[in-house]
Amino acid sequence: MGIFNKKQKAVKIHTLAELEPMIETGKPILLDFFQIGCAPCQVMDGIMNELAREYGDSAHVVKVDVAKVAGAAQTFQVRSTPTFVLLSKAEAKVSKKARKRGVTEKPNAGKMSARWRTSGLVKKDQLQRMLESNGAERVSV
Repeated sequence: MGIFNKKQKAVKIHTLAELEPMIETGKPILLDFFQIGCAPCQVMDGIMNELAREYGDSAHVVKVDVAKVAGAAQTFQVRSTPTFVLLSKAEAKVSKKARKRGVTEKPNAGKMSARWRTSGLVKKDQLQRMLESNGAERVSV
């Protein structure tokens, strides 16, 4: 690694349409909804950049400025910042109870959906656990 290599950072999107190619990859997507001038958002910015470096291509770490990305707050029901939403594919596994009722497959299995959300300051290890439990793997420490 050279001295002038850029460190990987969380991707900032400008429209919700930019999420589509990320969704198509099937990798987990951690969305950070923030706004300029929000002190907790600034604290979380460094953590999000660290996560982007640590998980590399196994997950998408995305920052969304609710003031600049039209419809983002409404689409994801963001009431305060920072808000974090993890998008991931639903498991295809059917519970024993459902199998007894004759259900053979989940209706949303394999579709990308919001699997977790929270607001405010969040510890880095909690975000790591959520990413890893949804298929992301650390590529660097």
